[in-house]
Order: sequence, then C-alpha cells, then structure tokens
Amino acid sequence: MQQKFRGKIWKFGHNIDTDLIIPARYLNTFNPEELAQHCMEDADPEFAGKISPGDIILAGENFGCGSSREHAPVSIRAAGVSCVVASSFARIFFRNAINIGLPVLDARGVWEESETGDEMEIAPEEGTINNLSRGKVFKAAPFPEFIKEIIDAGGLIPWVGKRLA
Repeated sequence: MQQKFRGKIWKFGHNIDTDLIIPARYLNTFNPEELAQHCMEDADPEFAGKISPGDIILAGENFGCGSSREHAPVSIRAAGVSCVVASSFARIFFRNAINIGLPVLDARGVWEESETGDEMEIAPEEGTINNLSRGKVFKAAPFPEFIKEIIDAGGLIPWVGKRLA
C-alpha cells in the first residue's frame, strides 16, 4: 500500500449524497475522465477545475449516502483525489470506494478541526491523519490486510484477477 497521501483538503458538510458527488444527469456514461469533470459539481460547481492530483476530500457525517451508484467513487478517484476522510460513511459508498481502489478513512474530530485549504498528510497503514497546517494529529482505524491488498491492486476486480492468476 502507498505509505502516505499528502494534499490540500477540500471540506464538505454532512450528508453529502451520491447526487452531490456525481449528479444523475451524468450517469449516461461510465467513462472515468468524463465523470471526473463533474465530480462534486452540485456541491461546488468549480471543484473539478480547482483540485490538484493528490488532494483530499474531507466530509462530515454520512458521506456517500443516497443511491448505490459506483459512479460516485469512480468520479472522485478519476478527479485525482487521493483519499476521502469523513466522520462517517454510508456503508455501500464505503464498500464501492474500496472496490474501485479509492482509500476512505472513517475518523472522528478531523472535520471539526480542519478547513478547506489545510495541508494534510495521511498514513493509512498506521491510521494517522496529520493536519500539517494546524499541527493536529488524528487517528483512524488502519485498513485490514485484505483491504490494503484490494487498494494496492487498484480495486476488487484486479485483486481477484491477481488471486486467480
């Protein structure tokens, strides 16, 4: 697994549903590059144009609620987001994110103590989240070994392919 992620925080609120992550009007494609252009569009219309590769989405409670569409984590990953940290995730979004190789960390306290633009460094193997701008360190549960393997492989399908080879 990649040792650390480092990037700028893009902070969103509570109950960010899959329609805010990737609006339903763009679900006529599964092309990751096209989805990336509309990532978070209804929450922040300029998000896709402002993000830099490696940046991090930070959200409050219940991130990814709503429909079970896999387009949501695909759009986030394709936009260049390295990791999503939230106070809590909708379970189906969490699993869909892991299935496509997008690291997601469930961590309390980070949302309340961080703002858009802060620089963050995350070590998922240790479960450490360091807000470098504010000098605060938070703890998340580290990934179990099988989830590390899935993320390292680039998602569930490549992981299964490696196991069957």
